[in-house]
Amino acid sequence: MKILILGCTGQVGWELQRSLAPLGDVTALDRRQADLADAESLRHVIRDFKPQIIVNAAAYTAVDKAESEPDLAYSINAIAPSVMAHEAKTTNAWLVHYSTDYVFDGKQQGRYTEADATGPLSVYGRTKLEGERVIQESGCKTLIFRTSWVYAARGNNFAKTMLRLAKERDQLQVVGDQWGTPTSAELIADITAHALHQAMKKPELAGLYHLTASGETNWHGYACHVLTQAQMLGQSLKVKPSEVAPIATTNYPLPAARPKNSRLDTTKLQTTFGLHLPDWQVHVNRMLKETLGEY
Repeated sequence: MKILILGCTGQVGWELQRSLAPLGDVTALDRRQADLADAESLRHVIRDFKPQIIVNAAAYTAVDKAESEPDLAYSINAIAPSVMAHEAKTTNAWLVHYSTDYVFDGKQQGRYTEADATGPLSVYGRTKLEGERVIQESGCKTLIFRTSWVYAARGNNFAKTMLRLAKERDQLQVVGDQWGTPTSAELIADITAHALHQAMKKPELAGLYHLTASGETNWHGYACHVLTQAQMLGQSLKVKPSEVAPIATTNYPLPAARPKNSRLDTTKLQTTFGLHLPDWQVHVNRMLKETLGEY
């Protein structure tokens, strides 16, 4: 089984190289080797490799920058997936693709299911939704996973930023009215491998799924949890968890609008693949234990 991972240096792409290794012969390419902004070049890469499984862990994820680079974001998030889907359909290969909570407008009160109406507020969200659409319309065998608030021990992330700021500053303000679920790249990669292994035996399991950890929080609650854990692990902070001030989204304006409700319902995923998803704190705590030696 030949597996081609695109976007291998990203958070999810890096973890996928580990999680998918038991399923076949993995080749992982970065953007220098497979440029998703160049559709024809990408097509040739896929045709030359002839994979049975294409895993697209690459995307244009600079949410605010996308507002001023809509064409580039569209090329990477919509046109490139269309190329992958066409090639997968032609060769009867599987295509695994990742999407985002940003396809929703965040106005719904409860968790979003896969069947709920979309309404992206940003260029990033619109291009990711278009990527979903072109894949589904291609008729290829696919697993599309919408996820949210992705982080990993490798590279930068929200938790590391909060730790650094809490050590440098005398006060800290964090948005408290955007709700979602922090989800580790490690969990995403492990669930991907589990679901793909089952879907290859039962192609009827193909489709769109929401994939996040369990539970919910807002960015302020997330920050307070990180700092509390850091204190328990012996870190010295200038700003204590109880001193972090919640602020409204309107007090922290950014070029791209964010959905205030990013909570995704994962019932379909858990039921279909027989899974129990851990609370979001589990992987955050583990990531902090692994990385606090850097600070």
